[in-house]
Amino acid sequence: MSGYLTTHVLDTAKGCPAAGLKITLFRIDGEARQELAQMVTNDDGRTDSPILPTATFETGTYELIFHAGDYLRASGQAAEEPLFLDQVPIRFGMSDGDAHYHVPLLLSPFGFSTYRGS
Repeated sequence: MSGYLTTHVLDTAKGCPAAGLKITLFRIDGEARQELAQMVTNDDGRTDSPILPTATFETGTYELIFHAGDYLRASGQAAEEPLFLDQVPIRFGMSDGDAHYHVPLLLSPFGFSTYRGS
């Protein structure tokens, strides 16, 4: 397999990349969750390397947890506690073992969206 997974976080409220946002990747197998990686976004809102590189890539179901609350607090965008968005989970499947999967997050204090990027 030559597939891999990347991600990117853009702060749509500030109109810039979301630097310093922690992301955790899990592999899902039925009810079991296995943590595979934890990274922090760089100044471009990306991880410095694929969050799931070719060497460890497998098809299956995965979940990215974006620790949005910590980022929003650190960037001065946090509203009153509890925050509307704290952790943003995105569960998705990867079925092509040779594909580049890209799961970006567009984030603001009160909303988010995602899509399969390129």
